[in-house]
Order: sequence, then C-alpha cells, then structure tokens
Amino acid sequence: MMQPSTPLLDRPDSAPPLPGARGELSDWVLAKLGGRPAGRAIPDPAGADPLGADLQTALLVCYELHYRGFRGVDDGWEWDPALLEFRSGLERAFLARLRGPATGGAADATGPAETVQDAETVLDQITAPRPDARGPVDHLAAGGSWEQMREYFIHRSVYQLKEADPYVWAIPRLRGQAKASLAAVEFDEFGAGRGTQVHSRLFADLLDAAGLDSTYLAYADRAPAPTLAVSNLATTFGLHRALRGALVGHFAVTEGSTGPAAKTLERALTAMAAPDPCVRFYTEHIEADAVHEQVVRHDILRPSLEAEPWLTADVVFGMRAVAMLEADLAAMLLDRWDHGRSSLV
Repeated sequence: MMQPSTPLLDRPDSAPPLPGARGELSDWVLAKLGGRPAGRAIPDPAGADPLGADLQTALLVCYELHYRGFRGVDDGWEWDPALLEFRSGLERAFLARLRGPATGGAADATGPAETVQDAETVLDQITAPRPDARGPVDHLAAGGSWEQMREYFIHRSVYQLKEADPYVWAIPRLRGQAKASLAAVEFDEFGAGRGTQVHSRLFADLLDAAGLDSTYLAYADRAPAPTLAVSNLATTFGLHRALRGALVGHFAVTEGSTGPAAKTLERALTAMAAPDPCVRFYTEHIEADAVHEQVVRHDILRPSLEAEPWLTADVVFGMRAVAMLEADLAAMLLDRWDHGRSSLV
C-alpha cells in the first residue's frame, strides 16, 4: 500500500467515518481499513446474498475509496491488491445475480437486443408512464406523510450526494458526438460552472431544509440493502471499461425517468408546504432532464451504438439492471409504508 504524502493525523479530514458492519464480508473490509487485526483469509462471497446488506455494504466501502475515502483511512488503500481482489469477488456475485435468468435477473426482462432500435424500444418500455402503476413517488403524492417524504430523502441521499459522478468515467471511453454530449450533460449536472448549483449541492440544501443531515454518507448505516444496491450499481458499471455499454444504458434510464418522477414530487412537496429548497431540487430536474432525455437518446445512446454496435446487449443489460433494482427498492418502500412501518434500518 502507498504511504500518505501527509501524515493522517496532520490532515484536516472532511471524509465520512467508516460505516458499521452488516456481516462477515463488510466486517472483513472494515477491519482492514480500520486497523483492526485482519488475519483471516479474504472471505468468499459465494454464500452471501448478492443483493443483501452485508455484500452491498462491503461493496459500498470498497467503492467509496474511489470517491471521498473515509476519515482516518489512508488514501493508498484505493489500489491495494487484496482489496481489489476482494471487490472483484463481490462484483462477480452482484453481476451474476443481475444477469441470472434462473433468478428473474435483469438480462431476461424483454428478450434479446441486437440493434439501436432494440435498445430504444427497451428504453421506451422501461421509462414509459403507466397510468395504473403505483410507486413510492405516487404514494407520496397521494397522501404520503412528511415523515415518509423525509425517509425518501434519506434513501436517495446515499447516491444523490454524489449525483452524476459515476457517469464521468464514461467520457474517456466514448467517441465523437457521444463523448461531447455526455460531457455537456455532466456540465449541467455539475452546475454549469457554478458551485452552488451542482446538483449534489442542491440535494444537500434539500436535506438541510428538511431538518436532515446533509453530511456525505451520513445515513449509510440506516440504508437497507435495496438502497445500497441502487447506489452501487452505477459505480459497478463506471469502474469497468468493459461495462461502458451498461453505464450508458443506466444513464439513459436515469435521465429518461427522473423528469416525470420530479414532477410528481414537486406536486407532492408543494401540497405539503415543504421548504423551498426541497421543491427547488425537483423543479431543477424537471427543467434539466426534459432536455437531457433527448440528448441522451439522440446524441449519446445512438452514436455510441453506431460506433460500437456490439455493445447493444450491454446497454440493454444496464437499462434492465437499474430498472430491476429500482423496482426492488420501490417494493420495499411501499410494503413498509403500507404497513405503517419505517423503511429505514
């Protein structure tokens, strides 16, 4: 492991603290990073639930070394060979679960895809509004409580406080118009050059206005497994050049579905007389994502697949995977709320 250029004790550290363990896998990685004895061999994730809290917490910890790191943890751990070997095992289990037809995985959702038109058809199927559908935002707009809305903010905070960051990894891996257009969309996500308008900053303002903790990863220990899996997925795709197609598919679904959800949440928050920064976050996404959806479809998705048509199946896999995990999260939230229970750990 590389040695830090400045001693850890001498550096101001705004990084988050390490979260708590949720099982054997997460305990192993936390022991290594936390300086506890870790004489055990690298644990095998084969027997763990790939979508369970233990594996997803372990994956989150490994991934965060590529973002802000952790308080008191040497930056050199980011490329430690043992941790990379461990992370690779977690990712294999996670991806196998998402691809697995025997378990209803994302790869099976709508049949094979071979052309740009196939990919766009799948995108339409996933993002098209369904009048009879009921998701968490519909529940919140149809009489959900302010406390449930605050819980929803907490779930989303795990990802939203680094909103758009994982997609940056796609930029050096795309070509021509797709590269230029993705950079343009990311420029908007990062505030178009204004630090106060970065979308992750706007979400932090939302949390503050709602009386919640806007500290990065403040609620990692309260996030259930489906929340962690949704947050981890884009990073799984983003860190691997081989999965660049899946990252583009993930991005297409995200940009194509955020606008309608934002409209519903804006209406719900207005009815609740929520603080202005809470409403503003979603108002900003209504305006931005109406444009982004078209840019992603016409100027990122199409040219990406025209340049590398062999990535079509991966693009569609990325679309289906994010839809699958969002559906899991939605089902959990609605089940808890319908039974009058908290959706947090």
